[in-house]
Amino acid sequence: MKNNGRRLLWTSIAVMIVLAAASCSGTRKPITSGNLKFEVNDSMYTLVTIDSAAKPLMNSFRPSEYIVAGKDTLRDFTLGKSTAGRLNDFAGKGDVHTYTGTATQKEMSIAKVLTVKTYDDFAGWAFIEVAYINKGSKDVVINAWGNHNYGIESNSDKPGFWSFQASSTGMRKSWVLPVDTGFYQQNYLGMNDPDYGGGIPVMDLWRKDAGIAIGHTSLVPETVSLPVKMVDDKSGALIGVNEEMPVAVTLHPGDTLKTLPTFVTVHHGDYFNTLEDYSRYMQKKGIVLPASEPLAFEPMWCAWGYMRGFTVDEVIGTLPKVKELGFTWVTVDDGYQQAEGDWEPDPKKFPAGDADMKKLVDAIHDAGFKAQLWWAPLAVDPGTKLLAQHPDLILKNADGSPQVISWWDSYYMSPAYQPVLDHTKAMVQMFMGNWGYDGLKLDGQHLNACPPDFNPDHKLKNPYDAPKQMPAVFKTIYETARSIKPDALVQLCPCGDAMSFYNIPFTNQFVASDPVGSTQVRSKGKTYKAIAPNTAYFGDHVELSDGRDDFASTIGVGGVPGTKFTWPKDNATSPEKNLLKPEREREWAKWISIYKAHMLSKGEYLGGLYDIGYDIPETHVIRKSDTLFYAFYAKDWNGKLMLKGLEKDKYQVVDYVNRQVELTVTKENPVINATFPKYLLLMAYPVTTK
Repeated sequence: MKNNGRRLLWTSIAVMIVLAAASCSGTRKPITSGNLKFEVNDSMYTLVTIDSAAKPLMNSFRPSEYIVAGKDTLRDFTLGKSTAGRLNDFAGKGDVHTYTGTATQKEMSIAKVLTVKTYDDFAGWAFIEVAYINKGSKDVVINAWGNHNYGIESNSDKPGFWSFQASSTGMRKSWVLPVDTGFYQQNYLGMNDPDYGGGIPVMDLWRKDAGIAIGHTSLVPETVSLPVKMVDDKSGALIGVNEEMPVAVTLHPGDTLKTLPTFVTVHHGDYFNTLEDYSRYMQKKGIVLPASEPLAFEPMWCAWGYMRGFTVDEVIGTLPKVKELGFTWVTVDDGYQQAEGDWEPDPKKFPAGDADMKKLVDAIHDAGFKAQLWWAPLAVDPGTKLLAQHPDLILKNADGSPQVISWWDSYYMSPAYQPVLDHTKAMVQMFMGNWGYDGLKLDGQHLNACPPDFNPDHKLKNPYDAPKQMPAVFKTIYETARSIKPDALVQLCPCGDAMSFYNIPFTNQFVASDPVGSTQVRSKGKTYKAIAPNTAYFGDHVELSDGRDDFASTIGVGGVPGTKFTWPKDNATSPEKNLLKPEREREWAKWISIYKAHMLSKGEYLGGLYDIGYDIPETHVIRKSDTLFYAFYAKDWNGKLMLKGLEKDKYQVVDYVNRQVELTVTKENPVINATFPKYLLLMAYPVTTK
């Protein structure tokens, strides 16, 4: 009901914005940055446009910032004054513009201060700060606020728009989506389902000719929404950055409410450059990305093919085939533990406990592999020894009930409670210090966010601060693991979620995270390579891709390949069948050989060359030295292909999967004719001309 109420609140405000959009005129001198033009009128409505677009992004001023006080929405502020000047802060040199106005409604008098910052190093971006001051004599209760509530014009494209929307729900939707008839997505970054929440606080909407992106730049996770709605007549889409206060804020006379710092940027092409610049800005603001870990680029075999019923003999028995095929990492997955929370070895599989677990790790090492261990932190099962001894660890709802992680039938432990961090650190020390594992696979959709924590034992000043503490868990894990083994691999797999941007600093291997098909493998790869281009991207088990064998999608976008095959037979208790039959064995060997020959995962991903939505076929490009590697994807293609990004005069083009020379192209005419089903992977290297 709460989510539905939030949707109705935003929808009603959006309708008011549409109705009011054309009612105001009178402007100040526009703010410009690169191809962005940002204007403010006498009612403090705004208009955002981009140069070199076939059609304006917006056709009128909009009441883009508002606050909700009870049943009243304040969006009309009479502009009183504006100032402009230069600035020089963490993001560099730039300009700052401030607009101040007042709204009087009923017995309320609220001043609005709109600050717009642009930077020399971030062309096309405007960073927004909004403050509301109670100038009246009575208290004002604020229930919600909104920034960047724009109406974006469509341009007869099919679909009307493409978009990047990286929120997380149990539906596990793709992050790159078409926006057309009837489309609505709330993109709430709090908890949307029992186990799902969080994401990347950026929403990008683009047409063929131009795009616009909005989001926030807080240094901690925030429970805002980034809604996208296609209007009924398909003339455009409504977007915004909005927060419905979980607890209403009372402004006493003279008090100030500040919204989150937000941004708007305009661009050509898809969302890649937006995310790249967003990451660069956030790094200047204080986010520190992880160091690139060489071991994270090695291919991985995971024992999950045998599922929870695996035996130690099955894992050890598969190692010769794993080695023969060229994999470097071996992952011991779910099923070794007594229970979630009681992570000591299951005595049925490890009768001697720790000693038997160490023997397994030694066997993996002796066979020439690195060993990785699966783990679901923050989960504790009812009936465990841990919970019996430390019932205070769990996160509680407002009614005093434990918050359930439905996937594991477990309870959440609170990330905002120091004993939970202490327990987490102790587990890493056991896994890596005592047992000898070289890496960790952190798994579960519950890892991306958490609900508010009302457990009185935790003595939080504000229960709603708990979600902001989630990154502290992963910081503890990452730093502890790297202190034990400086080259430790820490893989974070928030199953089906768009990884919380704020967890990214504490993992050195991203993962496709249970992709729903090959399209998600590729789009997730593009996303992570925009945010952290030097961090390894693991395409997850190939068995999760189209046909359960699509290595081309992982390798073509610069991903690290992985598999969960079983050999020489499946586990009898496993519902999945992952047996590596001879025909598949030949394919697996071929693709791992191709991966190692080119190591595209270490190349420079050129994500700005092709639009993942409108360019057909879908195309990705990686540069290594002076050679460009193109990956084309389509169900069935017969036609011309444009090789963008060529800088030399002449190139030889080779199908490096089938080892066939295609033809020679030139920079002036970089077009070839091709026919292929599913994929075509090409390399183009310069030809020296005499």
